[in-house]
Amino acid sequence: MKIARLLGAAATAVMTTGALAAVAVPASGQDLLNPDMVPALQRDLGLTHDQAVARLKSEDAANKITEAVSAALGDAFGGASYDAATGKARIATTNPALTAKIREAGAEAAVVKFSARQLDSTVDKLNAGEKAAPAAITGWGVDSAANRVTVSVLQGQRGTADAFLAKSGVDKSAVTVVETAAQPSLYYNIRGGDAYYIGGSARCSVGFSTTTGFLTAGHCAALTGAGALTGSNGVSLGSWGRYSFPTNDYAAVRTNSSWTPLAQMNNGTAVRGSSNAATGTSVCKAGSTTGWTCGTIGAKNQTVRYSEGTVYGMTATNVRSAAGDSGGGFIAGNYAQGILSGGNTSVTYFFPIGAALSGTGTTLKTS
Repeated sequence: MKIARLLGAAATAVMTTGALAAVAVPASGQDLLNPDMVPALQRDLGLTHDQAVARLKSEDAANKITEAVSAALGDAFGGASYDAATGKARIATTNPALTAKIREAGAEAAVVKFSARQLDSTVDKLNAGEKAAPAAITGWGVDSAANRVTVSVLQGQRGTADAFLAKSGVDKSAVTVVETAAQPSLYYNIRGGDAYYIGGSARCSVGFSTTTGFLTAGHCAALTGAGALTGSNGVSLGSWGRYSFPTNDYAAVRTNSSWTPLAQMNNGTAVRGSSNAATGTSVCKAGSTTGWTCGTIGAKNQTVRYSEGTVYGMTATNVRSAAGDSGGGFIAGNYAQGILSGGNTSVTYFFPIGAALSGTGTTLKTS
């Protein structure tokens, strides 16, 4: 048997030698495209076919520029986002003298108060006090577009968040409190795109092929007792490798000889690698419950407080998902982004692919 329907994506790192150099836009974007992503973007982002294709091309160029420029800016890097209106990367810096260099590299420039490292440090401080945080606070993380750390709290509980921040010792000017309608919940009703089953009853989703099996969500193992694995066809799938939940939300499955992991998504699109696409970039996910749905990448370095445990370093999206999608993969263009963890009716979180690969000691299978 084969695992012929696994999520994936690819990225090539852009290296610099200290200078902020322009990065060329590809002459043709056809090699960038996940074929099934175009109609999904049309449906979920309200785009025409040509608009979807153009967006994927410009996002690929913008993300390459962002990778190069952010490395060159170092401590002066203030975060990045994708501006859908202009089709360019918007790169922020704390040093006004560097804005001209950012524009020369092909991006929009903005001057901000806080560096990306300062915002991440704020998240670290909040993480240190996570166990003492009130239950009404559903999470926090970096909003690069706003140059702030956003703390989410249940509606009507803003005062609770203010009190928590006061005790945390963080710079409150670096934080924005927002109210949310619902507590995030895990999707562990266990298909990267394809379904698999745990203990014959629980269902989760395959994320991305590795050279030894596939990646999925850690809570799919931790909250089910890491039971016996079977594919959607009832054939024994293999065994659990390393997994982690809470704190992280990743797991590796080692498939047996009945299965062949392919460097493909469940629509046949090739997997070529992975990347860390900027906030504002369009992204799609495959899950065994809601199938292919698309949206955009939101705030990063998110701390998400599920009732089952807290997960750090996740990325928020406005992609639609539901129970059973857990473990499914997120992809931007042809580039793997992360593993679906959970969410609520307005947000879905994924655990970054790089951290998942590192934590499990696995290698993404690519073509």
